[in-house]
Amino acid sequence: MLGAENTNAMLRGLGKPIRTVLRWQLLATVALTLVAGAWVGTPGALSAALGGAVSLFSGLASAIVAAVGNAKSAGGVVVAALTAEAVKIGLIVMLLWLVLANYDGVMVPAFIGSFLVTVLIFAMAFFVREY
Repeated sequence: MLGAENTNAMLRGLGKPIRTVLRWQLLATVALTLVAGAWVGTPGALSAALGGAVSLFSGLASAIVAAVGNAKSAGGVVVAALTAEAVKIGLIVMLLWLVLANYDGVMVPAFIGSFLVTVLIFAMAFFVREY
């Protein structure tokens, strides 16, 4: 199991835009969880938390795959980016299916809404400056 020191070192190895966007996703997930919890109670809060978690974990995995890729050419960069995106999409599909197939009490509007908001936030990484 990864210790806190290893996890912090791994996250520091990611670029500032990805770290910033992952932080935004986490904050949005917490906010949407609180709103859904106030709106429809515990099932709504759990559904919103799961929706945000799907996007957060798939985005983190994608960023790690992209960071580990040691591209030395333009073609290598493209392959690393496509591999990272394939990992992200594969995890999204698998995690969405896992939640929808196994959690009978899922509140679909809260789950999908939280997921969509956090996916849109991940796309904002393009606009975050490295410096």
